Amino acid sequence: MLTTSLLLAEKYDYLSEKFKKAFTFLRETDLAALPVGNVPIDGDEVYANVQSYTTMAPEECPFESHRAYFDLQYVVEGEECFGYEPLENLTPAMEYDAERDLIFYQEPAQSGCVILKAGDFAIVPPEDGHAPRRMTLNGACAVKKIVVKVRV
Repeated sequence: MLTTSLLLAEKYDYLSEKFKKAFTFLRETDLAALPVGNVPIDGDEVYANVQSYTTMAPEECPFESHRAYFDLQYVVEGEECFGYEPLENLTPAMEYDAERDLIFYQEPAQSGCVILKAGDFAIVPPEDGHAPRRMTLNGACAVKKIVVKVRV
C-alpha cells in the first residue's frame, strides 16, 4: 500500500533503483531471523532498521515525519494501526532534529489510519506524517517490523 496526495504522484519515483534495492532486501532476506538494530543495504542511501515492540495506545505514539528519508515500513509479525496525515494538517511539538532526521507533532483532531498486518508495508514520503506502533482494536500485540530508510 502506498497512500499520499495525487499532487505528489509524479514528484517521487517509487520504482527507482533505491526502492528496488529496498524491495529486494525485503524479498530475499530471512526477516524473521534478523536481530534488532540497523542493517546496511546501500550505505547511507538505503538501510534497514529492525524493530521489535509491543503496540501502545495512540497517546503514547505521536505523529512524526522525516525530511531526508522515506520510510518503507514492513510488518514481519503482528499488526498495528498505522496513522497518517499530511504535514499541512499537523502542528509541530518540537524543533526538527536534523541529526535524527525526526520531528514529532501534536495529535491532530482527525487523522487517517490503516491496519498493517504481517506482510503489509507502507511508504511514507517527507510530506506526510505517520504514527506507527499504535494498537488496533484487538489490543496490544508484539510486532516485528523492518523500517527501510530510503534517502530522498
